[in-house]
Amino acid sequence: MKNWLRTLGAWFDTRLALRASLGPMLSHPVPKALEGPKGWWYVFGSASMTLLMIQIVTGIGLALVYVPAADKAYDSLLFLNYQQPLGWFLRALHYYAGSGMVVLVLVHMTQVFLHAAYKYPRELTWVVGVFLFLFTLGMFFSGQVLRWDPDAYWGLAVGGSMAGRVPVLGPWLVELMLGGPVIGGNSLSRFFTLHVFVIPALLLFFLAVHLWLVLKKGVSAPPIPGETVDPKTYDAGYENELKAGVPFLGEAMQKDILFSALAVIVVVVLAALVGPKGPTGPPDPTLGGANPRPEWPFLWLFGLLSLSPSGAETFVILVFPVILIVALFLVPFVSNRGERAPSRRPVAVLMVVVIYTIFAALTYQGVTSPWSPQMSAWSGEPIPEDIVRRSSPRQLQGAVVFQNKDCRNCHALEGSGGKRGPDLTAVGTRLTSGQLIEQVSNGTPGGGNMPAYGKQISPDEMAALVDFLASLRPPDHPKAGAVVARSPDRATTGGKQQP
Repeated sequence: MKNWLRTLGAWFDTRLALRASLGPMLSHPVPKALEGPKGWWYVFGSASMTLLMIQIVTGIGLALVYVPAADKAYDSLLFLNYQQPLGWFLRALHYYAGSGMVVLVLVHMTQVFLHAAYKYPRELTWVVGVFLFLFTLGMFFSGQVLRWDPDAYWGLAVGGSMAGRVPVLGPWLVELMLGGPVIGGNSLSRFFTLHVFVIPALLLFFLAVHLWLVLKKGVSAPPIPGETVDPKTYDAGYENELKAGVPFLGEAMQKDILFSALAVIVVVVLAALVGPKGPTGPPDPTLGGANPRPEWPFLWLFGLLSLSPSGAETFVILVFPVILIVALFLVPFVSNRGERAPSRRPVAVLMVVVIYTIFAALTYQGVTSPWSPQMSAWSGEPIPEDIVRRSSPRQLQGAVVFQNKDCRNCHALEGSGGKRGPDLTAVGTRLTSGQLIEQVSNGTPGGGNMPAYGKQISPDEMAALVDFLASLRPPDHPKAGAVVARSPDRATTGGKQQP
């Protein structure tokens, strides 16, 4: 049997030249220090690639059942969760492999930054790695859209908002992204194509380029304090180091295999114990949900938006992420020589600590207080007693609607509540009943902060809510649009004198 297998292998090798092609790749030398404990710092890239392979395999299985149609996508996910044998496990494995890949790519980039492995001659290796990181996030975002639940609508709305704020090209980008002027079946079809074909193809292409650069420029040796990078002398010194190096197909690869196996085990255990992610509910194109949340890699941006005044939204949504991405690309060009050891680069270490601390705090903010700094306002704090005391039974019904529809997530009453929208303590002095109906029904014109609730509230609820809002004014102040006599021959309408 052994001889037969050896003969078969030799037959294929003669025709495919696998040994001549793959042999040099697997046996290429790496610094000898990778055989020691420091070699464990170099295992995160291989583990990320392993989880990518799991995503591809499980994604193929999911694509056999998933229906990328607006009226079928949600039901197909329910079928996978509850009817298809082990469909729930396949979905969970796909999700947690994606989450693990994001984590490992982040850890890998952090390790490369701290060890200054982006310096000469590996600047391009870092740039390609940044592209891989962005495509990994793109996979995560597009995957959330395919769940086609309220969170998917919210994510698309934010993505459309970001694209729409691009000067000049905004409307065209929104049309390209959504497949039309509104979120619908064309949007789902486009994101299915992105998630299944376009982004994976780009990931695999840039991964091949990344591996090619690693093979051609080598793996950077663990940094040693006092040893600096000088482009004039580095290449000769690295070649001398590799002469005493060891083949990658040895202890270095064993570390990669062991850590990748551990990553797979963690993903499988999480998938089996926690189960798949969503969908959270049936899709609703008229309202993204009262408390939608993005996927965890984007919660920091969600938290930052919840803390930002409305005037800063364009900067937070459009400009700030671009600044971060450009900064990542510029890292190897700002500093491509000098010390590599973290102990000799305290500014770099401090930057990592500060950045991760800020991102952790903003992520916590995004988890606990999406859109409003006081997400417990509507449920944890009652409507002020003096407002309730002077309300009629009809207005009290409107107060219940106001509370149950999560209006206090974004609007405060007498300073108590969310700060996303304006304080409504005296809204009855600013808007008439007709204007209030228009505002509640259609939301903010032009796709602003406030969603349209016209299809979410019954006529009776709308009438009671508007009656309650119109009553929100100081006791001695006329309601908006009221005509109040000022003198025998003069009167005011809405605060403006009329003859």
